[in-house]
Order: sequence, then C-alpha cells, then structure tokens
Amino acid sequence: MSRLAINSKILCKFAGAINAEVNSMIRKLVFITVVLLQSTLALQAQTWDPDNKYLVWTKNVKLVPETNAVAEVGDSAVAEEQVSFEDKFFKFYSLCEWMPGMKFMVLPEKKDLVIKTFAKRETDELVGSMTLRYKIMEYRGHSGKGLLHERVDFHCIDDDTDYYYELPTATFEDYCNSKFGVPTLAYLGDVDIANRELVGKTLLTVAEEYNIDTNSNGYGFEKISMPEGTPVTVMAVGVGTRHFPVKIIVEDKQGRQFFQNVAFSRTNSGLRDEEFEEDNRKHVFHGSFVMESDNMAVSDTYKKYIGQNVYTLYATKMIDELGQQKSVKRITPFTIDQILAKLGTNYVTLMMTDKDGKKWKKDVTFVQEDVAGDIDGRREDYFFTLFAEGDARYIRNVREENMEAIRKGHVRAGFTEEEVQLALGEPDGKGKTSNGLYTWVYKAAIHEHRCTVYFYAKSRTVKSIK
Repeated sequence: MSRLAINSKILCKFAGAINAEVNSMIRKLVFITVVLLQSTLALQAQTWDPDNKYLVWTKNVKLVPETNAVAEVGDSAVAEEQVSFEDKFFKFYSLCEWMPGMKFMVLPEKKDLVIKTFAKRETDELVGSMTLRYKIMEYRGHSGKGLLHERVDFHCIDDDTDYYYELPTATFEDYCNSKFGVPTLAYLGDVDIANRELVGKTLLTVAEEYNIDTNSNGYGFEKISMPEGTPVTVMAVGVGTRHFPVKIIVEDKQGRQFFQNVAFSRTNSGLRDEEFEEDNRKHVFHGSFVMESDNMAVSDTYKKYIGQNVYTLYATKMIDELGQQKSVKRITPFTIDQILAKLGTNYVTLMMTDKDGKKWKKDVTFVQEDVAGDIDGRREDYFFTLFAEGDARYIRNVREENMEAIRKGHVRAGFTEEEVQLALGEPDGKGKTSNGLYTWVYKAAIHEHRCTVYFYAKSRTVKSIK
C-alpha cells in the first residue's frame, strides 16, 4: 500500500474521531441548555408575587405551577350612532406620545428567552427576560441622542433598578412611530381602566371560544365553547399578554368562569391594525363581548322583532352554531331569538333558530343605504330586503307543493299572485292587456330572471311567462 493511501486512511480516522467528539459535545450542550431553561422557568413560575393585583386566574386554576412546557397564551344598527366602549375610554399612545410615569408589565414570549430586551443602566449588563417576568416598569423617557443607538429608559418598581431598551435604529424619531414598540411590555394603563369600568358589569358573549386557566404560571389554559349572547358577569380584570394585555375573567349563571385576553388601545401591542381583523378578531373587546347596557338600547329599539318569525327572500350567507359560514336557501324560516349591538355601526347581529332547532347569526342593518353592485342595487344585508315577516309555509294562497319551485325562483302556469311574489319578489311594473289579462314586469336581474308574467284577471293566476 502506498504512503499516500496510508496517510489518507489515518486522516479519515482522525476526522471521524473529531466529528464524533464534536457531536458528543453538542449533545451535552443541548442537554445542559434544556435543563437550565427548565430550571429557570420553574424558578420564575414559583416566584410571582401573590399580592400582585394584575395577576388573575379563573377559579379552577391549579396553584401548583406546571413547568414542563412553554406555549404562547392566546392561540389555541342603531338609528343614532353611538361611541363604542373602546373609543370612549381607551386612547392609543404611540411610543412618540409616551409620558413619564406610564406603567408596563414585563411579559416575555418564547423568543424573548433567547433575545434579551433590557440592560441595567448602571452596568450596561443585559438581563434575561425571565428574571424580569411580572415586574412593573415605569417609563422615564429616552436618552442617548447622538449615539449609535438611542435608549428608552425605565425604572423597575419591583427591584428599584433602572433599565433601558436599546433601539434597533439610530434615532428615537426614526423608531417611535412604528408599531414595534418595546418588546415584552404589556401596557397597564388599559388594564387599570378596564378594571375600573368593567368589574361587576354584565356583558353578553360574542365569540365562539374562550379560555379557562389550568395553572398559575400563565402558560396553561383550555378552550371552551360558549353560545353567543350568553349573559356573563365580569369577576376580575388583570394582565394578559403583550399583544392582548387585558385579561377579562367572567362568570355565567351556572358559575362557570372563563376569560379572554383583549387589546383595547393597542398601545405597544406590537401588532399591525390589520392583524386584528381576522385571526385576532376575538382579541378585541367587541369581538368577544358586548355591554348588556348598550345592547338594551338596541333591544328597546328592535324589541318588536325579537320572537318574530321571518323567512329569507334571497339565498344568503350566515354563520351556523359551529361558527362556520354556510349558504342558506331562499324561503328558509327562522325565529329571531336575540338582537346584539354592533356599536359604532348601523349594524346589529340577529341570533336566530331555524325549524330544526339549529342556531344561526346574521349581521344586518335596519338603515336603508344604496350600494352599487349589490342585488339589483339593493342591500342584501338590509333587513327588509333580505327578510319577510311571518312563516312562508302558512302564507295565504301559497301551496306546499309549489314551495320547492318557489325556492329556486321558478314560476309556472297556475301560480297565484302570492306565489309569484314569493318566487320573484315585487315586480318593477304592472300593466293590463285588452284580452282579460294583466301583467307583472320584472326588468331587473333578480335571481337571473327578466320576464313578464301574464295573469288571468278572473282567477288571478298565471297564464304564461314570457
């Protein structure tokens, strides 16, 4: 064997030994890191201050912390316009508008276990986020103008220590109008106002899902379903998460407690406004609750419709009892159970039951508005366009054997005026002929029909459709 081949074999063996040693060291480092992280979480979970008024849990919480997992909390029309509860009490403050004395609580998320947010002012030493968890920071302004990175200054009330957050951009002015804010901090001003204005008040549920605490380390919770419109009493208000800082604990008439974390002013939430529209809709107050007092005003305005039988005049989309959007056929009968306010808009939510006992909801308005592009220039969500009062199965001169054709918008010879009107709606015009007939003319493309219906004047039934 050549000397080159021998040297190659020796080098391969040596490289293999080095790789094995490196892999072994990496495994040991990963193990040590996991152990240290679990120990840190366990220590932090057990050192929260029981007298901290901002820490609240539903009554079934286990006070023995569970530390074997880390997960982020939370993911699992009115004739006269009214000011919403959010707009009335909660002002958004951009970082540019922060004032000395504003208070925040440190609530680290998973990524904050790796990226440290704060440094001690005296020593410039970066501090692990978990060691500051649940501590209250008071804003003291910003400093370091002219330096590479300016600072946002805080005084920690709990340990009487000054800290700062170094901005990732050169100047405070470049950064302060962004939605990023200061990581880990939940704004306590919203919590204080919500606590003052909500505890003891009666609300109605709006969302399909809420949460129940399972332990007191802030990470454990279970999801529960709740029928929309359920009356609940606010039992406590505390701190939730950085994104959704107000934790509202409510109790229903059966004594079940559950909560929702919501964002009011969105001060320092770290989320863009559009991020609240869909996935996080339940994390704004009006996406989870409505004030009973506000809804009473709506109920007084529309109370004559509660308990009334109605049926659809058009096929439409509604939300079923599972929270899914489904298509509903024309001439589907419902009973209106409740009407919920949607403050700041001309819309209300109809809570309805169909003939099979299934629950549905539909947002409608009782205020007439012309909207281009809607059905025949009319509003499909205008109550009096979408619904008719009564039960279509018991309308005079409407026969059950014709109901399926009527639902499809079809008209046949022999139909009565009532059946034609139910199938096609109000005509655009009426006329007479010289041979004992009269006509209903449909010019608009309602249900894709443009036609003239000829009636016998004597029997008032359909002769033909052209």
